[in-house]
Amino acid sequence: MQRVVRFLALPLILCAAAGEPEVSGLKTGQRPGPYSSLVSVGKERGQSHCFICETADRPAVIVFARNLSDPLGKLVRGLDKEMADRKDAQLRAWVTFLSDDQTDFDPKVVDWSKKHSVRNVPLSVFEDVVGPPSYLLRRDADVTVMLSVKQKVVRNFAFRAGELNDEHIAAILKAVPEIAKK
Repeated sequence: MQRVVRFLALPLILCAAAGEPEVSGLKTGQRPGPYSSLVSVGKERGQSHCFICETADRPAVIVFARNLSDPLGKLVRGLDKEMADRKDAQLRAWVTFLSDDQTDFDPKVVDWSKKHSVRNVPLSVFEDVVGPPSYLLRRDADVTVMLSVKQKVVRNFAFRAGELNDEHIAAILKAVPEIAKK
């Protein structure tokens, strides 16, 4: 019996390891709803702010993250450059970190932003690891990226811990100019 259990468990382990792409956040065509988070890095530092409210119909890159990582830093640096290059399109981008303890997490976000030379992309903390309820963020999604134009999601990318890599970062950054044209 033990051998049968091991034999049956192996395909399940292999399927889980290979894994389907993560799905998290709003689907294409859905409207991002307003939410406020406390800004850690940016001109609104120390204030509760709604970036969705400020964005209106402009193109936006909405990033939710649960952890500070080097690949996320590379993505944010790329978004930072895109924002500088796409001022005419009024491109918006921000990262909302999800944490149960904003007070403890805030100085880590500030240090991380310095390490990764973040200049244009505001960083904030939403004090709940689940995230804004209307966004339907999956708990196993470490990073969720939604591209939005005219208050509608047009692209969605989601990654489990350790999945965000150079190839995925390039795909996200390649999609940004497309939304800036609309």
